[in-house]
Amino acid sequence: MNDDSLSNPVMTAHKVSVTYGDKCAVRNVSLDIGRNQVLALIGPSGCGKSTFLRCLNRMNDTIPSARVEGTITLDGQNIYGKKQDVAQLRARVGIVFQKPTPFPHSIYANVAYGPRIHGLARHRADMDELVQVSLARAGLWDEVKDRLSTPGTSLSGGQQQRLCIARTIAVNPEVILMDEPTSALDPIASAKIEDLIDELRENYAIAIVTHNMQQAARVSQRTAYFHMGDLVEVGPTDRVFTNPQQRLTEDYITGRFG
Repeated sequence: MNDDSLSNPVMTAHKVSVTYGDKCAVRNVSLDIGRNQVLALIGPSGCGKSTFLRCLNRMNDTIPSARVEGTITLDGQNIYGKKQDVAQLRARVGIVFQKPTPFPHSIYANVAYGPRIHGLARHRADMDELVQVSLARAGLWDEVKDRLSTPGTSLSGGQQQRLCIARTIAVNPEVILMDEPTSALDPIASAKIEDLIDELRENYAIAIVTHNMQQAARVSQRTAYFHMGDLVEVGPTDRVFTNPQQRLTEDYITGRFG
């Protein structure tokens, strides 16, 4: 496996393994997430890429049978350490899921939810500004500014996903995780999310799981290929796609299997 480690990563996973009961889903994975970069995790269904992604903000804690081994650090601190506040971690490492998941509240309340919990806005004017900036960064402000009191669930699928991204960035994370964020969307909505990912990269480290190899090639600077729980190869996206070092990667990218 080509390690391709980064000089100053925001997150580092070292020899991470995940088991569900007696089933090993991820095996001995070491991988860096770089600042102002998009890392795409690709591979066939069930290869461990989503399981690995969920380790990065301890979403696997919610599954009783899951056991995570190895070390994952954020800015050099072990996120599985005893002193780690998990709610705080999930503010710093936000996640956007495959299916848009707006809360059954107004558009405004969806975005204000996290900042309210974490005490990020003292006054209504500060919250108004935070909501506006977050929606603008998510490319949604112009479409919803006149209906902030309507339910988030009334938006189209693509708008709902951008609302979820606005909700994630409202708490000022360092890392944004995305688990197949466009697979439930039509091509036009997907293209908007891809453009948005490219813009967000200027301010955040992003890791995206995608089954769409064209999408991985378009949005990411680095690509990691997973196969049956193993990290087979990681490197600059253009090299992984044009000159893969491993036969398994080449077979997947050229469509021989997967």
